[in-house]
Amino acid sequence: MEPTAHVSQRLQQVLEHYQLTARQAAVKMGDEKSGKIYKLLSGDAKPGFDTLTQMLEVWPELSADWLVMGRGPMVHGVAVPPVAGAKAAESKPSSDAWKNLGNFKVLTVTVDRVGKENTLLVPLTAQAGYPSLCNEAVYLQDMHPYHLPGFEWGTYRAFEVSGTSMSPTFGHKDIVVCSVVDRKDLLKPWECYVIVTSENLLLKRISTIITDADESFELHSDNPGYEPYRLPVADIQQLWMVRGYLSTSIPARPLDKTVQTMERLQEVIELLGHDYHEVRRFLEESTHNAAQLRGQ
Repeated sequence: MEPTAHVSQRLQQVLEHYQLTARQAAVKMGDEKSGKIYKLLSGDAKPGFDTLTQMLEVWPELSADWLVMGRGPMVHGVAVPPVAGAKAAESKPSSDAWKNLGNFKVLTVTVDRVGKENTLLVPLTAQAGYPSLCNEAVYLQDMHPYHLPGFEWGTYRAFEVSGTSMSPTFGHKDIVVCSVVDRKDLLKPWECYVIVTSENLLLKRISTIITDADESFELHSDNPGYEPYRLPVADIQQLWMVRGYLSTSIPARPLDKTVQTMERLQEVIELLGHDYHEVRRFLEESTHNAAQLRGQ
């Protein structure tokens, strides 16, 4: 039996028909959080009897036969075609330069009232659904739109950083502002990128240019505790180059050269297998004895 196999697609049609975001739909269904709606839209969860009943109570004109089984019209007595997309969203075709590189998709963006592209913030709470919903207008309309100084023209997206793999460059919950990369010849080695795969979002450095002959490429973290690893080129769905970042953490005052030299000296002594404090004590005693000899 396959009654709920494609409910996620029909739920998306419902939201587009009523011009609702996932959050607005969740509130109408009595849930202040939109996480359940995202899971239903992405197909990660199937709606239970209670959820289907809720939907029919909120939108009584919906056909239960259409919602559950996909038969007949969406609305009782009216054949309602699927809406192609929300008013605030438009799609951009990917460049031919990506023709043989991964699964780069058509990019969907949102615009403001005058047609200017928004910079959408993808917070940590929404990133689980981003790989499968990143080109769905209903999903993107739920993201907060911004216009940031210095990022007024172009296609930008902001991603909240998770974890410490890119520390000390970026910290947990910093926000990286990125421009879309739609041509592989624009890749710059050792720059930071947000790589969108079918499963997750990765913030890493790409060490080399990706060519047509490459089947995989190497990703590097700034935190030395994380080893580099390779990712298949075919796994790429979207690629974003980091252009700037926002942080609530202010960098500490840089150490002066004397302190930096002492710290480096300590590292070298310990790498040679000696105890730094014993070496320091020996040097201080030698300096003291030399001073006494000069005074005699």
